[in-house]
Amino acid sequence: MQEIIEKLKQTPSTLYLTYVLIYIPWGFAMDAFGTWAEIAKFNHWWQVLTCYGLYMIPISILLRGRPIFEQYAYGLVAMGLLEFGGYYFETSYAYPNNIIENTFGSRNFALGMALFFAVYFPLGNWVVNKMYTRFFSK
Repeated sequence: MQEIIEKLKQTPSTLYLTYVLIYIPWGFAMDAFGTWAEIAKFNHWWQVLTCYGLYMIPISILLRGRPIFEQYAYGLVAMGLLEFGGYYFETSYAYPNNIIENTFGSRNFALGMALFFAVYFPLGNWVVNKMYTRFFSK
């Protein structure tokens, strides 16, 4: 556990800033798309900040530099817990008869969401790395 905390502490503030500038707008855009397409949405706007900022950014930093499939696998566990919790505690709303339920069945909705959102970790780390090296590389 100490190793995890140290890695997060040693991460440069400019890297955190890069994650925030990419993940937070990305989160609001995905929430807006999910609402527009009537797939799913957060019940409160601030959940974007907690989920994308306080949950996904630290996990992304911890997964940074690992192979893509490893990032995806760990991301799948992380997103599975997040999706399960969101629907269990009813802080997220899944629209009835949404495209995922209609395609894969209602029992597979949270799994489908977790499988999709786990891609955020390798993809997000790739995007952040490109932006970070472009603007903050020495």
